[in-house]
Amino acid sequence: MSPSPWLQVGYVSRAHGLKGSLIIKTFDPASTAIGEVDRVQLTPKDQAPRIVEVEGLREGPGGDLLLEVKGVNSRNEADALVGSAIAVHRDEIEAPEDGSFFQGDLVGLAAVAPDGRPLGKIVEVWSSGPVPNLVLENGDMVPFADDFVVKVDLPGGTIVLRPLEYDEA
Repeated sequence: MSPSPWLQVGYVSRAHGLKGSLIIKTFDPASTAIGEVDRVQLTPKDQAPRIVEVEGLREGPGGDLLLEVKGVNSRNEADALVGSAIAVHRDEIEAPEDGSFFQGDLVGLAAVAPDGRPLGKIVEVWSSGPVPNLVLENGDMVPFADDFVVKVDLPGGTIVLRPLEYDEA
């Protein structure tokens, strides 16, 4: 499975202000990829992707990233993009080191348990704390940590996960 030339790095979480700024959440808060590019691809749910020029990126209230893009000039236009996936072109960012990969490359992988049982597809990487969570299409989340991630096979399009197990009382 060859990766798309566009790497999903996050999503639009909400609109900000009256002039169409977008507050974005990235899969990896430490990533600088979004600040290295001149254009991004925005993909609203159930719509075709659209490539837009980046006009500005800055830190906003509460440490959120505020993205300004050409062609989005009002609050209504920004509101229409809430929930959109944000991707950067791989040619415009530094490649990961050998043995490493971008968290955005995990989106779309087929997740399986160590015994081969299918768990579903990874639909999102959610970062809300020190360890990102892999979100499966059924809504289950698995921490992206050594205790839960057995193997990542990007060329094979799979990730082997030990899902969380809960004691039923």
